[in-house]
Amino acid sequence: MPHFSSAGVDIAYFDIGTGDPVLLIHGFASSKEINWVGPSWTRTLTEAGYRAIGFDHRGHGESEKLYDPALYDTRIMAEDAQRLLAHLGLERADVVGYSMGARVGAQMALHFPQAVRSLIMGGLGIHLVDGVGLPQTVADALEAPSLDDVADPMGRIFRAFADANKADLKALAACIRGSRQVLAREEVARIFQPVLVAIGTRDLVSGPGRPLVDLLPDGTMLDIPNRDHNPAVGDKVFKAGALEFLKRRP
Repeated sequence: MPHFSSAGVDIAYFDIGTGDPVLLIHGFASSKEINWVGPSWTRTLTEAGYRAIGFDHRGHGESEKLYDPALYDTRIMAEDAQRLLAHLGLERADVVGYSMGARVGAQMALHFPQAVRSLIMGGLGIHLVDGVGLPQTVADALEAPSLDDVADPMGRIFRAFADANKADLKALAACIRGSRQVLAREEVARIFQPVLVAIGTRDLVSGPGRPLVDLLPDGTMLDIPNRDHNPAVGDKVFKAGALEFLKRRP
């Protein structure tokens, strides 16, 4: 698996296929394999003629683990994404982010607009503006001695997921505490690229999508039927909608 240095932080990535590049940005406590390879996003994109590029966020997967919450600001994480494109010699790419990855993608579209051809935001709606992400109780759960010591229901879900994937719990807790940036409505209104907002109809984490779409100059809503937050990632409706969106964008 190739790696590169993002201002001194070691970042693992994959680069598969040829064609227009699509940068895939995974969600919290996940990885490039869990979010994109396992659910067949890479196969879907490459078979459709796209170049699929994905990376592990700092603190996740095979990338370097950091323990200072300040190093997980989503604007810094957007710089990792931008530097990966530069490392590959790419001026711009279509960007697909899920959940926390959608926050990072939005920051990238705002601060590096020339690098983002279009943006697909999965699993994140108006909480981009009025919600700071997962509750702090998730960080507490990750730092608990064991899963048996966690009572909070959402905390138990993320602790069990992290344990199953042998994740670095301390790094993930730092990420929860540091990646809590929101965008102002005025900032969302400056995201001029075509944006697809894709959310499961049973998703209780993302916040509703329609109010976010209404703030975007060029936003489109995609409902993923009968899916809550995590299963929506690999849903066939999401993939088909993404491919259709990519065909339509300039």
